[in-house]
Amino acid sequence: MTNAEKVSAFLDEAQMFYFLTTDGDQPKGRPFTFRMLVDDKLYFGTGTFKKCYAQLVANPKVEVLAVKPTEFMRYDGKVKFVKDDALTAKVREIMPQIMAMYDKHGWELALFYLEDGHAEIRGMLDLKEEFDV
Repeated sequence: MTNAEKVSAFLDEAQMFYFLTTDGDQPKGRPFTFRMLVDDKLYFGTGTFKKCYAQLVANPKVEVLAVKPTEFMRYDGKVKFVKDDALTAKVREIMPQIMAMYDKHGWELALFYLEDGHAEIRGMLDLKEEFDV
């Protein structure tokens, strides 16, 4: 299993995860569920009309936090935006209702992955695994 697959599997098991950004000097977190693994890259997305997108543009350093009953994972890196019609088509397959809403309102989805990613999986008291992604 590749490191990107390990992160993806942890997110699958956690189901919901928290995406952490900054707004000026104020930390901001929000729950996310969407991600997709393509060619060993883990992609996320947000609407270009959302505050999250503006925060990512202003400061692309982020952390993803996912929690399971006895473990949690931190995954951080620098956002790299991607414009790719094939990836957008995959999102349409995965989330047709959401993309229909985006189309109806003329919204744009910004897809991205994390460059220079680093993940650590911890129990409540110990480091279980640490790796670059």
